[in-house]
Amino acid sequence: MSAATMRSRTPDRQCAEAVDLARSAAVEAAGEAAVGEHLGVVAEGDRVVTHFFASRERAYRGWRWAVTVARASRARVVTLDETVLLPGDEALLAPEWVPWSERLRPGDLGPGDLLPTRAEDPRLEPGFSGEDTPPPNSAVSEEMEELVEAEDAEVTEGPPAALPTAPTTGSIAAVADELGMGRARVLSRYGLRLAADRWEAAYGAQTAMAQAAPAPCVSCGFLVPLAGSLRQAFGVCANEFSPADGRVVSLAYGCGGHSEAAVMPKTPQPAPPVIDETRVDTLQLRADPADTAAE
Repeated sequence: MSAATMRSRTPDRQCAEAVDLARSAAVEAAGEAAVGEHLGVVAEGDRVVTHFFASRERAYRGWRWAVTVARASRARVVTLDETVLLPGDEALLAPEWVPWSERLRPGDLGPGDLLPTRAEDPRLEPGFSGEDTPPPNSAVSEEMEELVEAEDAEVTEGPPAALPTAPTTGSIAAVADELGMGRARVLSRYGLRLAADRWEAAYGAQTAMAQAAPAPCVSCGFLVPLAGSLRQAFGVCANEFSPADGRVVSLAYGCGGHSEAAVMPKTPQPAPPVIDETRVDTLQLRADPADTAAE
């Protein structure tokens, strides 16, 4: 250990004794009510010392005012360096800053918001090679074009320069765009796996709705299959009364709205009434006078 390092660990005496100078600088920066008792000194280097004062700010509990003073070589006057508010060991700190791209959650994107994707997003991969030069064995490669031109020259009268110019072959990007495959990037296997995990967790076989369902979605008439490799495990629900209407569901998912769950029973016909409550029965409370005279 060098002598300079040994000296830096020992606070300079004159700088360490400049407590009043350090306190006055802290009071000037924060006010008399915000500066508390002197907590100690720390040697920052040769003739450089930091004084710590407790902070009385209610919003900064556990923080402390750090006032750094210094003294030039062979000088007797101590000068002020800087005054800052620093957190202590028990200070309440804000959580570590997280980039916005990692703070986003599903549902955060609203109307008019733009969500740019990174160029190296692992969920995406190039839709095509991006190179207009086809592979050597392709029908549109330069080698094949030269071979075709040579064969045409052998069977056609006249020099090749006098022949009509054939239309140029379109580039890979142009052909892909014409076929509806002109997307610059498509989902990678990693992106497909992430999407499948989300859909399986939301509308999969392990959900409470699927556990109580009479049958899985694979046999439901309201299931709209997906295209591509995802059709082997997922589809879209088209039952407006299902809780998964318009959602991507697993083929093992199910709900009570299954198309073949039950047949709608016929409207029950009520049995004929034992007592006809719609008819009025006349009851004679007194004897008829005619019947009494006949007796």
